[in-house]
Amino acid sequence: MEVEEHSQEARPQPAGEPGTPEPAATSTPKRRVNRPRRVAAAVRAAPETSATLPPLPEDRFLDREMSWLAFNERVLELAEDENVPLLERARFLAIFSSNLDEFFMVRVAGLKRRMAAGVAVKTITGKQPREVLEAIWQRTDELMTRHAECFRGKVLPALAEQGIELLHWEELEESERHSLHTLFRERIFPVLTPLAVDPAHPFPYISGLSLNLAVIVRNPQNGNEYFARVKVPPLLPRFMPAGEQRFVPLEDVIAAHLSDLFPGMEVQQHHTFRVTRNEDLEVEEDEAENLLQAIERELLRRRFGPPVRLEVEESIDPHVLDLLIRELGVSRNEVFYLPGPLDLTGLHAIADLDRQELKFRTFVPATHPDLSEVETAKPVDVFAALRHRDVLLHHPYDSFSTSVQALLEQAAADPNVLAIKQTLYRTSGDSPIVDALIDAAEAGKQVLVLVEIKARFDEHANIKWARKLEEAGCHVVYGLVGLKTHCKLSLVVRDEPGGLRLYSHIGTGNYNPKTARLYEDLGLLTADPQVGEDLSHLFNHLSGYSLEPRYRRLLTAPHHLRNGLVERIEREIANHRAGKPAYVKFKANSIVDETVIDALYRASQAGVPVDLWVRGICALRPGVPGLSETIRVRSVLGRFLEHSRVYLFANGGSPEVWIGSADLMHRNLDRRVEVLVKVSNPAHRRELHDLMNLAFAETTSSWHLGPDGTWTRHDRAPDGSPLLDLQEHLIDVRRRPSRRIGGFRGRRP
Repeated sequence: MEVEEHSQEARPQPAGEPGTPEPAATSTPKRRVNRPRRVAAAVRAAPETSATLPPLPEDRFLDREMSWLAFNERVLELAEDENVPLLERARFLAIFSSNLDEFFMVRVAGLKRRMAAGVAVKTITGKQPREVLEAIWQRTDELMTRHAECFRGKVLPALAEQGIELLHWEELEESERHSLHTLFRERIFPVLTPLAVDPAHPFPYISGLSLNLAVIVRNPQNGNEYFARVKVPPLLPRFMPAGEQRFVPLEDVIAAHLSDLFPGMEVQQHHTFRVTRNEDLEVEEDEAENLLQAIERELLRRRFGPPVRLEVEESIDPHVLDLLIRELGVSRNEVFYLPGPLDLTGLHAIADLDRQELKFRTFVPATHPDLSEVETAKPVDVFAALRHRDVLLHHPYDSFSTSVQALLEQAAADPNVLAIKQTLYRTSGDSPIVDALIDAAEAGKQVLVLVEIKARFDEHANIKWARKLEEAGCHVVYGLVGLKTHCKLSLVVRDEPGGLRLYSHIGTGNYNPKTARLYEDLGLLTADPQVGEDLSHLFNHLSGYSLEPRYRRLLTAPHHLRNGLVERIEREIANHRAGKPAYVKFKANSIVDETVIDALYRASQAGVPVDLWVRGICALRPGVPGLSETIRVRSVLGRFLEHSRVYLFANGGSPEVWIGSADLMHRNLDRRVEVLVKVSNPAHRRELHDLMNLAFAETTSSWHLGPDGTWTRHDRAPDGSPLLDLQEHLIDVRRRPSRRIGGFRGRRP
């Protein structure tokens, strides 16, 4: 399913207090195309320190595709939960839909592509690709049916009770229909293009994720019936307002006016359908003379990727369905029958209604207390704050705009700043980060921006930003051939009385002010010269030609991050055997890499406690006797998307903590430039340690992973009372002066 590439052996790194000079444990990738080899051949032998432990069983891994579907099931459980605010339940239904769209566009499409090319092999769980695909179809069908039932049977009636109605055309009042008649003539009819299918008109191209009407019309003069397709305009509201918080699906409005589109013909029937296509990119970077132009050409071809899913209304006529299957080239297994309406991603608009009593309570991120001792209208002086101390940010609880964004905006305006170096993986449409970089370049500062134009589904936006930055005079580069640059880095070079000072930011999330209010992420702001020197070397390596630099405070992929983590896990085994404090605590979006998982199994066999906080995919089986009895896996989902990555080791009583951009997946460890930074401040290490402990407390609401891959929600105490909501608790921590609640130590002003 995935490929894994060779990596070099890591240099051992002595234990010690973070921030002290050490030999380099990592290096950045060389400028070359990595040569892949298959996963099954990449599961490495156990390290020498584990040689006395029993062999690992063949069935020790969970299937990653089923694990991802289990993650989306957890999203669905939030939509089904009557204790979640109603409009937020509608939003979780929309998130479930968009998640599943991407899963088919990328994961299912990739599996089908490899099968068609004859390069698909057994998965790490021993399944044939066809078995995996059939399991995906079956599980997806179950979840999509349950999703539709949640919408129609639970959320829709609950919305109606609150005066928010999603209606069909025939349920509208006459005055509402009249206003929609006018709206149709003025705004909808002009953009519709009915496409007939007959010997003179071939079956039209159906774009991915578009909503369509399959229409059968009859010529009253000769009795012949014809098929036509009408595309529902994607730029119009998915649910059209008909009255005060009364809405009707756009396709219903179009269906009610089909006679206007086919004058003189008799409309016999109409059915809604939707196609999902392969929309992943394939670019041979080593053969592309200009990567920017190659990506643009591939984006044009993306529109014509092969179909991987056909969604239809369950009432569709069998003859119409046969026509769609034949013309689209999908199999019967790829057809999903659902009650209307299709495409519930449009529920985001309903969730955005101004009904605050039906949403999560309002929360406005505050300026981190270490950046502003007293909340005032005066802007934060980030440089002055960082000269006194490092700042550990926790978004969205800490404001992004008054921290990371403020750093770059002040750097752009500060005449003493000489240079800014920045990575951009994803950012917002009206990005103040990009604006600050442009302002800096126009002010004569040296600005280097590493734009990742291969960031999936953000390629168009990033190409736009790349050109805009170049036009402003920024030096724009696209990273290393064969690798995505996924690390989140900023470096500001400032001329000060004592000489040049380097200000750095290393984060776990993208430089996107909008998602920073929705995603949970961590970031380190620091003026530590070791971190600044490390980032200087790294940026030079990414933008130019150099040998692998040596780092003091960084672990980087693709060459040494995996080995660096495994080495530290092995150190915990040795410490445990020596009677020293030993544990491993990881927080990541996904844990799939077999080498790291095997190291965690070895740690558990040796008796080391292992806690894994995973938002999405986990291929590790916890709680298996003789294999993973000391491993616990938890998942937390809620109003914010858990996105940070934390790697914490007991280190014999002197905890070592790393944060950064890397998940434990093959793509992160082998095919991306990733960076972890060692957290040196003891208070920051305690804060992250306390956060991990709080997530694993039996009094905290979470999902628990069982050895069979089943996730079980634990959100109620034995007496039926709700368990602590981690995210709401952290909001309370930020609001209270003491910043210490329930055993979690917040920051001290």
